[in-house]
Amino acid sequence: MKFSARIAAPAAALVLAGLTATACAPQTSDTGATSDEKSGTLRVWLFQEVGNKPKEKVVNAAVADFEKAHEGAEVEVEYIPVDTRAQRIKAAFNDPKSAPDLIEYGNTDTAGYVKDGGLADISEEFAAWDEAKDTDPAAEQSVTVGGKVYGAPLFVGVRALYYRTDVFEELGIEPPASQDELITTAKKIREKKPDLYGLAVGGAYTYGAMPFIWAHGGELADETGVTYKSAINSDKARKGIEAYTSLFGEDNCPADKCAAMGGNATVTAFASGKAAMAIGGDFSHAAVEAGAVKGKYAVVPLPGVEKGSIAPAFAGGNNIGVLKSSSHRTLAVDLMKSLTGKKAQAEMFDAMGFLPTYTDVRATVAEKEPFVEPFVNTLGAGAKFVPASPAWGQIDASLILPTMFQEIAGGRKDVATASDDAAKKMDAAFAEAG
Repeated sequence: MKFSARIAAPAAALVLAGLTATACAPQTSDTGATSDEKSGTLRVWLFQEVGNKPKEKVVNAAVADFEKAHEGAEVEVEYIPVDTRAQRIKAAFNDPKSAPDLIEYGNTDTAGYVKDGGLADISEEFAAWDEAKDTDPAAEQSVTVGGKVYGAPLFVGVRALYYRTDVFEELGIEPPASQDELITTAKKIREKKPDLYGLAVGGAYTYGAMPFIWAHGGELADETGVTYKSAINSDKARKGIEAYTSLFGEDNCPADKCAAMGGNATVTAFASGKAAMAIGGDFSHAAVEAGAVKGKYAVVPLPGVEKGSIAPAFAGGNNIGVLKSSSHRTLAVDLMKSLTGKKAQAEMFDAMGFLPTYTDVRATVAEKEPFVEPFVNTLGAGAKFVPASPAWGQIDASLILPTMFQEIAGGRKDVATASDDAAKKMDAAFAEAG
């Protein structure tokens, strides 16, 4: 086998949920390939994880299968740091000679990369791929822009509610079954145990706040033909914002400590024993297991508004796409299938804990690993995605939504004013993106 792999730089942090490019590069000119060679070397850029060896083992096996089936084809895999990917990938879009054939990318990057002209439209190949029919709808949406498919989902990540079983047992309370119960339970715990946050929340935790907005029927934005218009200031969205921001205060999670927290900080608070509940991802499991609450916690889906319902969660994760400039399009698509197919995703779950994007594969791994069940149930209830607009990267990077939450949590603006201001900023970004 002629496969080779190399790591580009020191390990970057493992990032699973909705990676968003923030660096800017000129929009590419037409870099479409003029040939489709059936042999030669294919170059692949994948993200480097904190513990990369298990990922490499799975990738090596998928590449070996591909090379065995494609005589004359060789594969070179390079693992690139997550935190410097934006500039490097966009530079590759503008310089086909140095560009790889395939890249791994965060699923919130899709629309921006499509606008940059970097990703190939593989709609026909995806539609004809037998395994693709079992792809989770939210995961498929994350590779779709304007009705066209620009890659294959590699894994998906969602969040659910972690809670302290020992605290709940001591206080004689049950896991909340609705968002009203969630809020009252959090405040009850804080009252009984003032050394704990009832529910750790963060003003900078956008993906933890989104389920509250969606559960109340709100949306981040509405599609209006060729672009989007912010819906963050609609009546339904405001109800969700009000519910989330009601959790900032001395009666649950003090604003002076919690308004600046992001997702990692809230999970750390829970894992270290400082919070009775937290909204964490399937990808947070290892960190919680390594914390002070090991053996003293459980996970249930984050409840929705109606009792017994599940709040829609953000479907984060990563995809693999073929570059428009690849001179090995047919081979590159086949390699993409090898790297993202059912066999590889099942092995990647075993190696890294990444949730498969295929509903049947996910059901199988849930039987094998019980901790996965609440996350699988959350996905099954209907996860949601961010607007498929190149503007989302700018909206995310500009901290428009965290600023809104923090202004409300800190008492500087009311919900109506803060959401109106956020909507204006979002609309400006959508207009600029076109």
